[in-house]
Amino acid sequence: FIHGPSGCGKSTLLKLMNGTISPDSGEILYNDNNIENIDTIKLRREILLVGQSVFLFTGTIEENFKKYYEYRDHDAPAKDEMKKFLKICCADFPLETRCETMSGGERQRVYIAIFLSFMPEVLMLDEPTSALDNISSDAMMKNIKDFSTDNEMTTIVVSHYLPLAEKYGDNIIALERSRP
Repeated sequence: FIHGPSGCGKSTLLKLMNGTISPDSGEILYNDNNIENIDTIKLRREILLVGQSVFLFTGTIEENFKKYYEYRDHDAPAKDEMKKFLKICCADFPLETRCETMSGGERQRVYIAIFLSFMPEVLMLDEPTSALDNISSDAMMKNIKDFSTDNEMTTIVVSHYLPLAEKYGDNIIALERSRP
């Protein structure tokens, strides 16, 4: 977990780690290789960043899974697999559910389920529980942690909510705002 107040650079750190932005100095290593020397598409498929903004297409949950897989040039998972990832993210909705009718928290969980289903080596989640109540946040983070552990997937989560980080983080990096 990466924890800290708003504006301290948590999201920026994630963007640095998957090569979305480049450091002003120094280098970032992934598997002993400078990320600047790794193919950008390959890097972002292995180190997947799920940002705070949710981008779901007009249509059903199933259509959204298929569209995201199409963009990655992969066959979409079977319906049972889609349902499995939705369940992990506490988004047990029928695949025929239209995304545009869902609440912000429901959309966020579906979005995370789609990206979790890609099975990256490293999954980075930027404030994944921001639109969720405490009960849903707790359940989803428990499921994601268990799934990540079982599948040897590194998960890095940014959260300003310390109790969640303390409960589910194997390690916590605390960031502070720099002083001018």
